[in-house]
Amino acid sequence: MSDLAIAASGVGKRYRIGTAQVQHNTLRDALASSTRRLWSSMTSPGDRAEPDHFWALQDVSFQLRQGEVLGIIGSNGAGKSTLLKILSRITEPTTGEIAIRGRVGSLLEVGTGFHSELTGRENIFLNGAILGMTRQEIRGKFDEIVDFAEIDRFIDTPVKHYSSGMYLRLGFAVAAHLEPEILIVDEVLAVGDADFQRKCLGKMGSIAVGGRTVVFVSHNLDAVQALCTRALLLDEGRVLSDGPTHQVLEQYAKSRLDSVSRKSWPEPQSAPGNDTVRLKGARILAEDGADTIDVRTPFRLEFEYWNLVPDTRLSLSVHVYNHHGVRIFNVGSTKEPTSQPAGLVRETCSVPGDLMNSGTYHLELIVLRDQTEAVLKFEDLLVWEIADNPDLRAGWYGEWPGAVRPNLPWRIDRIDEDGEATGRDAAGVP
Repeated sequence: MSDLAIAASGVGKRYRIGTAQVQHNTLRDALASSTRRLWSSMTSPGDRAEPDHFWALQDVSFQLRQGEVLGIIGSNGAGKSTLLKILSRITEPTTGEIAIRGRVGSLLEVGTGFHSELTGRENIFLNGAILGMTRQEIRGKFDEIVDFAEIDRFIDTPVKHYSSGMYLRLGFAVAAHLEPEILIVDEVLAVGDADFQRKCLGKMGSIAVGGRTVVFVSHNLDAVQALCTRALLLDEGRVLSDGPTHQVLEQYAKSRLDSVSRKSWPEPQSAPGNDTVRLKGARILAEDGADTIDVRTPFRLEFEYWNLVPDTRLSLSVHVYNHHGVRIFNVGSTKEPTSQPAGLVRETCSVPGDLMNSGTYHLELIVLRDQTEAVLKFEDLLVWEIADNPDLRAGWYGEWPGAVRPNLPWRIDRIDEDGEATGRDAAGVP
């Protein structure tokens, strides 16, 4: 079709692992290597191992029309970066084929395409030439690139002396401003401060509105939701879902919630624990029964365990950490534990909505005897995601500052000429 920018059909990428791939520079090297392999097979035939292979991508097919903005999501190791490298022609697929129509600009990592010995100025012209632009076209964009990257003082310094932040700013500025017909960006928000993230997202938004084709990989699902009209979900190298962004994000969130936000051990013999207590299960549930939890959703933490010693005074201590490793809160199940008979026990803790920030959280559980002795400790027992609420974003798609986002009550007063206050309550929106 004439309006297609990218067409992928049956794309697969296989890597060889467990063996070294050696290049022979001379006939002598090749003969020596062959002799060593022959001698090894004769002396220890039982130790020979067949080369192992790993499929990073399998049977990936999709079409992207000109002007579409595609978000590619998935967990670590799903094959996202491998797919972008194939689209950028950095590596070739093992199977299948990809047809691309238009100039491609890529930002796959800090300093992609830069020559370390050249200055920032020289690298701008080099990248423009690779994209097929004339020097006059590059000059027309030069000042805008330097201004965006905020490196005017260092533009004639070799980029090998740049900090990672300067590398990133210049790399994004070059990729975004030299007007490739297809822009490929991999996790641009992984490095840089909040101001730079905001600037990058704003630029990508204007690129998308301008009708250019964008392929965007990010773990920031809010940015994917805001920028992309369509999303592709990869799982273990295969396309799990392809469709409107909100539908694919909902499927991704549900799959992550199901996989790590609940654990169970049906039999005490195989459950983690000891002679005092064994853990039967733990789970996180939205109070409204929804598949996803966002910043406004109340939810509860449920724990079940077998108390194996009669008349033991057990209690739970729950520690919740965010993705930065900061402990958000620690809560105990009771201040005065009472003796319990042997058997199965369930304890539940309710967490209100409008309290926690969006992001990934992990939970540590400690079972205490007499509130002082830890008889069982389970790190990273549960991991779950709290999604943002799109009604609260107001045009900002970076990470909200702060460990929590409580919706606190506010009051607005209007003061008249006599100094009297008349007011009304207002809902605080974080």
